Amino acid sequence: MAKSERLQKDDNLLQLVTFSIGSEEFGVDILKVMEIIRTMKITKVPKSPAFVEGVINLRGLVIPIIDLRKRFGMGEKNDDKETRIIVIEIQGMTVGFVVDSVSEVLRIPASTVEPPPPVVAGLDSDYISGVGKLEDRLLILLDLDKLLSADDLHTLSQL
Repeated sequence: MAKSERLQKDDNLLQLVTFSIGSEEFGVDILKVMEIIRTMKITKVPKSPAFVEGVINLRGLVIPIIDLRKRFGMGEKNDDKETRIIVIEIQGMTVGFVVDSVSEVLRIPASTVEPPPPVVAGLDSDYISGVGKLEDRLLILLDLDKLLSADDLHTLSQL
């Protein structure tokens, strides 16, 4: 890579919405996030996958809700005042992800992002796009398009 290309890459800032699940901190591209809402009544859907909490009605739009703790195989946690639903669009479908808390909107240089190791925080690296190295912590960057398989998306569209 030529020096000018490297400098240009270093100047690229990633704008991320950061959130926590357990003791881990994650980031997703802010352009994928439609909105962040407080938890609301979730209607259970019979025979849905274990990680699907159910559906909500958000201003007339029925949105499937996925518990990222369950999706990542982490222990369950009761909702509290910090719990949020991050509403995103994945491959043309609107989906809500339950997270423990939303931290901040963060801008980090693309140059501080390393490719993911094979396993990060016990998570399969298929849906991890990289690991951002911040001054005092690591930020796991999720590839939302890979977070749900084609089968998962098909199942959600049937809810």
